[in-house]
Amino acid sequence: MEVKKDKKSNLQYYKAIFFLGGLNIALLVCLVLINWQSRYEYNTSITNDSGPLVEQEEIPMTQQEEQKPEMAPPEAPKIISRINLVEREVNLDADFDPFNTELNEGTAVDPYEYTETVQEEQEVEEEEVFYFVEEMPSFRGGGLEAFRQYVKENTRYPEAAAEVGIQGKVQVAFVVEPDGSVGKVRVVRSVDPILDKEAVRVVKSSPKWTPGKQRGKPARVGYTIPVVFFLQS
Repeated sequence: MEVKKDKKSNLQYYKAIFFLGGLNIALLVCLVLINWQSRYEYNTSITNDSGPLVEQEEIPMTQQEEQKPEMAPPEAPKIISRINLVEREVNLDADFDPFNTELNEGTAVDPYEYTETVQEEQEVEEEEVFYFVEEMPSFRGGGLEAFRQYVKENTRYPEAAAEVGIQGKVQVAFVVEPDGSVGKVRVVRSVDPILDKEAVRVVKSSPKWTPGKQRGKPARVGYTIPVVFFLQS
């Protein structure tokens, strides 16, 4: 035999009612807390407010342009005309009218021709130097070897270089001119200023050559020779 419970005494029957009531109470408590916190913040903002809020206007930064000083235009040069007065006696014709502008055909005017003298510059062009020509120069009946023998016999060893023990080969370049003289002597490869000076001296002291010829005409011919300075032990 089943036991039947009364609906009023059955708590499961009121479960939904209790749940809804508890939910309403919880929502009410939340609303009260939110409202109370908003009022508290509003009161504190009123008490801490020091005055009306004024928006600050942003002022843009401006740069002042540098003003360049205006340059005054240069003054025009003053032209000073000087008139020299010369006192002298002039005999004028009694019939002369200074205000008469008519041309007198009987008056003769001496013609004057202006000629400008222009000094012409004469440019002297240096002749070309050859190193091989149809007829090479000769020295005392021989060629370059004869001149080397002359240099060897006439070279004097500088005492200052000999005392220090300076020796070597000085390369010297020169030109045999169309008249047979030796010119344009220069050191191509140096050893020491003392030896260089002696090498240039002995080459410049050369007697005249028989000049070389190119197409039947005397020509300038260039040479380079070594001047040897050697100390014998």
